[in-house]
Amino acid sequence: MQQRLAVFLSWSGGKDSAWALHELRSSVQMDVVGLFTTFRESDGRVSMHGVRRTLIEEQAHAAGLPLTAIELPDPCPSEEYEARMGAAMKAAEAEGIHGIAFADLFLDDVRRYRERKLAVTALRPIFPLWKLPTWDLAQRMVGAGLRARVVAVDRRRLDDSFLGREFDRAFLADLPEDVDPCGENGEFHTFVYGGPMLDREIHVSNGEIRTEGDLLLLDLN
Repeated sequence: MQQRLAVFLSWSGGKDSAWALHELRSSVQMDVVGLFTTFRESDGRVSMHGVRRTLIEEQAHAAGLPLTAIELPDPCPSEEYEARMGAAMKAAEAEGIHGIAFADLFLDDVRRYRERKLAVTALRPIFPLWKLPTWDLAQRMVGAGLRARVVAVDRRRLDDSFLGREFDRAFLADLPEDVDPCGENGEFHTFVYGGPMLDREIHVSNGEIRTEGDLLLLDLN
């Protein structure tokens, strides 16, 4: 029998990374053995959408996987980001990890960047959701029981009223036509609190709303 590849998954806490975990776990070739997430050193939050580290740790526990935290300064110069990520990837390689999976959907420049950075290691870049039609993918997530809350919206692309909503069929139906159903262009971000990739639901409630640049952010309690 062919040996399964030991894989780390880049984990944002959102629906795409959660669905990537679900897809990878159905693969006979991949074995997800851990998650990794970048956090701001200053406040312990995910820089992309401001979710607290404690909630990401709850997700990892519910997924039954260890979480590797990569702390970054805020702001983080590109050189520092690449140095810290490079060190983390080298550590993963030394642990016997074969590949790093990402939940990217269709942004070619992002994929090329990841492939270029991993090319100096023995780690294989893996993209389990690549080029899947995002409307169909979003519907499949909802139909499979994925439960997620919208925790960030880009106010240039989406109305404030979408913040705090459930990622469900009503949400998808209300999205403007120029907004990607999975928010791949950064229009919105989510936090997954239930679904087939978790062994239990995480209790969350809507808390404080704040702004960071063009993003309107919801703090989950």
